Amino acid sequence: MPRSRRNHPSSLKAKVAIEAIKGHKTTVQIAQMFGVHPTLVGGWKKQALAGLPDIFGNGREQIRQQADAEKDELYKQIGQLKVELDFLKKRTGLVG
Repeated sequence: MPRSRRNHPSSLKAKVAIEAIKGHKTTVQIAQMFGVHPTLVGGWKKQALAGLPDIFGNGREQIRQQADAEKDELYKQIGQLKVELDFLKKRTGLVG
């Protein structure tokens, strides 16, 4: 009978990653302490370190970029709707 994969909660992953970043214990010791495989410890540590710059990044800049992208999408939709409206007006003969 095959073993099913375990899904570890994000809180456990964070605790394991913090322990690994501290560096007080070896990867094997951390894995035994939390009951996970040693390769997971290294992977979660890399993920945590890769995500840290985003956590401390400028949140306002990200919000502004998202707002600009949304505004561009809305302008695109408005343009498409104008083209469709003009086409329908010509088709029905409402525009002279």
